[in-house]
Amino acid sequence: MNITIPDTYFESARISEPELYQEIALLLFQKDKLTLAQASRLAHMNRLQFQHFMSSRNVSVHYDVKDFESDVQTLKRLKRI
Repeated sequence: MNITIPDTYFESARISEPELYQEIALLLFQKDKLTLAQASRLAHMNRLQFQHFMSSRNVSVHYDVKDFESDVQTLKRLKRI
């Protein structure tokens, strides 16, 4: 899907196109609509860069016990632990 946003909106909001991608990615991540990896790609950042961006906005990574247990199972399946 392509969305066209007139330049006047960028000028009014004092935001660049890359910043808009970052803001949209952050919002969708916060609403659990995108995973960390998906949000990072949408923001055109690697995961570490996006996590630093999140930190600068006081947004934490969604990671709970269920996620941890899933990661442990994946590591066991890959024989990493």
